[in-house]
Amino acid sequence: MHHVGQIKIKKGMRVREIIREMGKAGVLGAGRLARAVEVTREIFNDEDYTCLLGLAGPMVPGGLRQVIRDLVDKNYLDAIVSTGANITHDIIEAMGYRHKTGRIDADDPTLRRLGFGRIYDINVEMKAFEALEKRTYKIVGNIPEDLRRNISGYEILWEIGKRLRDENSILKTAYRKNVPIICPALHDSMLGMNLWTYSTFKTLRINFFKDLSKLVEISTEAKKVGAIIIGGGLPKHHLLVSNTLRGGLDAAVQITMDRPEAGGLSGAPLEEAISWRKIKGKNRIVNLIGDATILFPLIVAAATDGG
Repeated sequence: MHHVGQIKIKKGMRVREIIREMGKAGVLGAGRLARAVEVTREIFNDEDYTCLLGLAGPMVPGGLRQVIRDLVDKNYLDAIVSTGANITHDIIEAMGYRHKTGRIDADDPTLRRLGFGRIYDINVEMKAFEALEKRTYKIVGNIPEDLRRNISGYEILWEIGKRLRDENSILKTAYRKNVPIICPALHDSMLGMNLWTYSTFKTLRINFFKDLSKLVEISTEAKKVGAIIIGGGLPKHHLLVSNTLRGGLDAAVQITMDRPEAGGLSGAPLEEAISWRKIKGKNRIVNLIGDATILFPLIVAAATDGG
């Protein structure tokens, strides 16, 4: 057994230096965070690794849009598996609408009357979604009809990204960098609803089997696959199950606020996935229980040149 090191904080310390001190402690949340940085740094910097990002929860509304976009731009990510909501909110930002700070004790009937929707303590104008519908119809209408007859989800997101002007958009950057964004339940979002309504009167058939094929192809052709999984739900499982054909992920970091006792996937420790052949072993996995809007930027700063 090793002694628990005592964390020393000095004036002017960089993020990676603070994380290094946490690693000297080596226990509890500080020890796990330091271990997560170590695994993430390996995934980012080892050229044999293909890196997948799982994205659930309000990460774009919550302020992580630029962090994720920059990871794509700097070639740290090879694919993203996301909820449709995060993609929707990226487009909203790209159109010039902004998420606003609110209150957790807000009066929701008043917000509704004023034309706002609430995500905990984040507010967004509902007129942004009206603009989103019009922009979606215009963009999809400019996609050649032959392509719209059998288009994958990631291809239609590239087509949307190609037509956005905001260089800070995740979608725009993913298109430019040829990074596929897989949304296995894209239709479960406001963007997805707009795509569905468009399909009721004009040609649009999204083939999500093509998305799964793309994700499996990326994983099975990789020498090693590492994943950073923010939140749980469908993005987490879709990312994991796509790697079963290669015996599982080689390394993974999970950041979640969910509990494991109910048996749900979102709170399940990564060790559980080993029995399902979704992860290969225990050596390169870390479970972090906490708020991703706090932990993920710290990990990125410490694991890259940003910290």
